[in-house]
Amino acid sequence: MEMFFYGLMQRAFQASFLISLITPILGLFLVLRRQSLMADTLSHVSLSGVALGLLIGINPTWTNILVVIIIATLLAFLRQIYRTYSEISIAILMSVGMAVALVLMEISAGGITLSVTQFLFGSIVTIHKEQIWMLLGLTIIIGLLYLIYRKPMYVLTFDEETAFKAGLPIKTMSILFNVLTGVTIAVIMPIVGALLVSAIIILPAAISLRLSKSFYGVN
Repeated sequence: MEMFFYGLMQRAFQASFLISLITPILGLFLVLRRQSLMADTLSHVSLSGVALGLLIGINPTWTNILVVIIIATLLAFLRQIYRTYSEISIAILMSVGMAVALVLMEISAGGITLSVTQFLFGSIVTIHKEQIWMLLGLTIIIGLLYLIYRKPMYVLTFDEETAFKAGLPIKTMSILFNVLTGVTIAVIMPIVGALLVSAIIILPAAISLRLSKSFYGVN
């Protein structure tokens, strides 16, 4: 039990608990909206935000958040353009994001490659207090939005036409959901790594869907 007296272990458990609260909520809507690959896309694209931050000497988490907000917004618009083939938008942005990340790493002459690699795998024992506060803020925001907009999101998820006829701002809701997902990925990525963040978001929801027989039972 001695390990629990260390600050790094306390922060690790705090981060794990907060992540376990928010990822199933986002994962459920991603799975039901058939956007499971969006989490993977944003995690790959966010590497360009990390590379940009390291290149210009800014905290990569902030540049990462900025990049994923832009990409998440673009995803929402591209999904409207390619309604029948929504996976095209994911393929386009994933390719562009990875290409930009590679170009930025090449510009730096390999100086930031090691740092970017750390974001690929993450580290749960090097968490800072700032990350805990960011996770706590995200948990509060996502929890409140879920409680307030759970029913409208339910309608939007299963039938966008009905949601539109009911007067719901479907574009705004979709963009906001994508942005929240992107920001969550940007904050979680230094902890769990870009290679695992999509699995942490999607798997709990996918397993719950098999165990529960109702939408509210999954949550």
